[in-house]
Amino acid sequence: KNTQLTKDAPLPYKHCKDFESRLAMGDKIEFTVDDTNAGTFSVAELPPHDAVLLLVIYRHDTLSTAVSFEPHVYANLLNAQIAIIDTYKGSAKARLSIDDHPDSKSSRSEELRFDSVVAVNEGRYRAVLSSEGGEEIASAPIVCLNKESYVILRVGVESQSGKSYPQELVVYPMSDPYYLSGAFSSKALSAVSSLLLAIFIAIQLT
Repeated sequence: KNTQLTKDAPLPYKHCKDFESRLAMGDKIEFTVDDTNAGTFSVAELPPHDAVLLLVIYRHDTLSTAVSFEPHVYANLLNAQIAIIDTYKGSAKARLSIDDHPDSKSSRSEELRFDSVVAVNEGRYRAVLSSEGGEEIASAPIVCLNKESYVILRVGVESQSGKSYPQELVVYPMSDPYYLSGAFSSKALSAVSSLLLAIFIAIQLT
């Protein structure tokens, strides 16, 4: 049975959306751009527990419009967890750190490795992308709630064919700091049953 996940509207560049669609082994997710097939992702295996699958589609290189997929299945943890994914294509080098929020009483900063997952304490933070020389390129706020799953992406492309897009940081989901008291339960990216799906578009083919 075929199901169109984005029947309301297509997902634009740098956007993410949750889909409560139960996935099974062998299922295929097809992506199209302007009615042209862009790529197909196949579910090769399933985790032994209820989980959320984050699926990122992005440019494979700077020359063509071919795509790559970056999947990640979140673990069931008490702490907030952040997947750090680098989809940028180009020659520029950069570092990523997570800093205490400017309004915080402390001023800690910790470097994050791309293509890794970290568990963090509940709180308000700031993700900072910097050049190798230490100059800030981009930043984004992030509110982390316990038991929630987040992603920080470095996006952009230094295209050799077509339009280029600058380095930027995208954080998803944007949790409400109101829930930091711990007395509430946020629903952002929380798994209910089976393997649910969150798709992130980190590609612009034109």
